[in-house]
This record gives sequence, C-alpha cells and structure tokens, in this order.
Amino acid sequence: MRAGSRFGAAFDRAVRRPWRAAAGACAVVLCAGLSLAEAPPPSVPADVLAAFARPARRPSAEDDDARQVALGQALFFDTRLSGDGSLACASCHDPQLGFADGVPLGRGIAGSRLPRHTPALWNLAWGRTFFWDGRATSLESQSTGPIESPVEMGAKLEDVVARLSDDSAMHAAFAETFPERPVVDGLNLSRALAAFERTLVSPETRFDRFVAGERDALKADEIAGFRLFTGKAGCVACHSGWRFTDEAFHDIGLPGDDRGRGAALGLAAADHAFKTPSLREIAWTAPYMHDGALATLEDVVAHYERGIVDRPTLSADLPKGLSLSEEERGQLIAFLGTLSSEDPPRPASLPPHVEAAPGSVGAVSVSTIGQAGKRFAPDHVRIRAGEGLTVVNDDTRTHNVRVDDPRLAYSSGAQEPGDKVVLSFEEPGQFLVTCGIHPEMRLTVEVAPK
Repeated sequence: MRAGSRFGAAFDRAVRRPWRAAAGACAVVLCAGLSLAEAPPPSVPADVLAAFARPARRPSAEDDDARQVALGQALFFDTRLSGDGSLACASCHDPQLGFADGVPLGRGIAGSRLPRHTPALWNLAWGRTFFWDGRATSLESQSTGPIESPVEMGAKLEDVVARLSDDSAMHAAFAETFPERPVVDGLNLSRALAAFERTLVSPETRFDRFVAGERDALKADEIAGFRLFTGKAGCVACHSGWRFTDEAFHDIGLPGDDRGRGAALGLAAADHAFKTPSLREIAWTAPYMHDGALATLEDVVAHYERGIVDRPTLSADLPKGLSLSEEERGQLIAFLGTLSSEDPPRPASLPPHVEAAPGSVGAVSVSTIGQAGKRFAPDHVRIRAGEGLTVVNDDTRTHNVRVDDPRLAYSSGAQEPGDKVVLSFEEPGQFLVTCGIHPEMRLTVEVAPK
C-alpha cells in the first residue's frame, strides 16, 4: 500500500467516519427545518482553553546551534549507527509515519521483534523523561540508548565512533560543529542527535486556532468532544496541557506482564505504569499504547470503557465506570482528530517554534511541602544545611519523592496518600527534587550553609 493511501485510511478511520456519521444525523435535523448553523456551538470556559494554549516558543531554542541540528539530522538517517549497517534512527522513527513506524511492534537488528511499540518523536524539547518507562532523563542519554540496545540497533558506541571517524567528511563535520572539542565521540554524537530531535515540533492544527480565538475552526461535534475530553470522559486527568500529556506514568489496565516504570524505578507501586503519550498527530501514528495493541482510536476509547484489567497499581486518574453513548464516542474521536495535521506533516514544513523557559519565582523559607494536584507547593524553597524538609503527600495519588544528585541520592519508595517523608541536605547548594511517577513535579531546594 502506498504511504498516502495508508495515511488516508488511518485518518478516515480516526476522524472522517465518525464525522460522516454525525453529519448524517445532522441531515435529519436539517430536513426537519432546524439549521445547526443557526445554533451557536457549545461554549468552552476561557480558563479551560488557556490550559491548552500553544506556547509561542520552544524551550532553550535560543541555544540552538544550526550546525549541531544539521549534523544531528544527517546522523539520524545514517545506517552506520547500527551494528550491521542496516538500520538508522529513521528506520523506526520514519518522518513519513509521524516519526513512528506504523506497526504494533517493530523489528530491530537482524529482524528481532522489539518489546515495545515505537513512540513518535514530536515535541520532545518539552520532555522530562524519555522512553515508555522514563529511564532516560535527557535527550542526550536517550539518543544513544537505541544504538547500544542489542535488540534495536545492536551497536557498540565505540564501533560507531570508529566508523564515523574513518569518514573524512564526517570527521570534518564534527570538528566544525564542535570547535571546542573537535572530535568524533559518543558525547558529540549524542549532542547532535538531541539537537535535531529538539526541533521536531508538531505543526499548528485547527484545535490550536480554536484555542487562539478562531471559534469556527472546530465543528459543533468536535467542540462537544472537547467538552467530553475535559469533562465526563476524564481524559484530561492525564492528557493535559498543549501537548496533551502530563509527562507522568500510569497503569491504565492494559493486559501483560511488562512492569514498565516499576522496573525502571525498582518500585512495585509503579508496576505496569507507562508514560502518558502526547496526543499530537495521533491520526498518523497508529497503532496505540506501549505495546501497540490498540489499532484505532475507537479501540482506545473502548478500552477505557470496558477493557481495563483491575489490579492494585491502577492509576488513581483513570475514569471510573465510564460509559459513553454512540454519539459521544463519535464526538470524542472527532475532537481527537483536530489534534493532527490534515496531511502527514513533514520536517521541512514545521513552523519555527522557539520558546524560552519560563522564569522561576523566588525561593521561600518553609519547612513543609505539599503535593496536592500533582505539584509541589511551594515549588522553590530555601533551607539551611542540616535542617529537615518535610514533604507531605496530601494528594490522592501515590508519589515517589526523589533526589538524583551526586551529592545526595534519595528515593522515598512508594509514598502513599497521607505519608510524610523528611529530606535533609547536608551540603549547601541547589538541589532538584522530583517525583519518579509524575516527573513534571519539580521542587527546587536552595540550601544555605549552616
């Protein structure tokens, strides 16, 4: 099947068919003499819209180095990064397939079946952790993971570096790109790949125009689907913000014995939890879920209604007893279609989104931190070395308080609702505290000398 036909079929399943069904129902109303055009679309509160506003700039884009981006793009398509020279990053993250691969489980080196579905690469510049289980904390560390994986690209980094070094043109490109360290090595390789991946920003869609004030950018059933998404269906509990992900890890009741985040953290409370995927460009990135088991958006909606496997680690954010009418399912899927481009996006067509990181507020002197609503409050504090800082789980969710720092390595384990943990910093300086289950939770601790 040609790529265009495959995209057309996917988009038809995800968006057009539900819309045609809804349009047929509308025709009955019109025949009765009632024009839908005369009725205003259902309103959406301004604060709800604001929560999904697309940022004007990409994080740290002012630090972009065009040479690093160009080198990273070349490396992304270079098969010398694999052990046998048969695979490039783009072999699985195909730009024509939304930087995914279009199959439930792809194949790595020597045709080996991959254990998890290939995720899309859109909007990683905003990411906190990477891979389905979040085991990488930077794009640089993520970028070399597949290269060295024995089931993915099956290479040794030193062999990749040697092959690239033997190419005089590539050696010169590295030297020009990294004049402060003009060498071909794993560090520069990862920096270049990460620089390119940060530029992969999903294009503006009709939903973005709707949020920005173009109220006729969405049809009535799509707006109704948005209201379901943020209301009755409860999707927004995890798919929040303009990227439609809370960057957290949830057990959503999919069958299987993959421990996911639980294995990465060594934390049973996070078993079967996987990172919330972004919903941007989902019309072009089927199938869905970490195991690629759900072929269509209809299957995804059906899972949340009647497919959830009950177990102790289920996310507290899962909708309980969800039941939708056929009309509501069509409306919800119609809305999801507005988060994707009308045609498969290409890298060359991406708008130049660049964003500066928001400034942080000043530190406050407190001894107790809350966690309600998946956020540390306050999120920037000042204490003295040796003083205790109490973190109270006043949320309804399990948390995992972490400090991953050469000066202090700490994990609270499963911090259940009502539990308290006490952090003590013996050295002065600035420390970052996160939640292993909800990595968007960030607490900056400034430690003054005793």
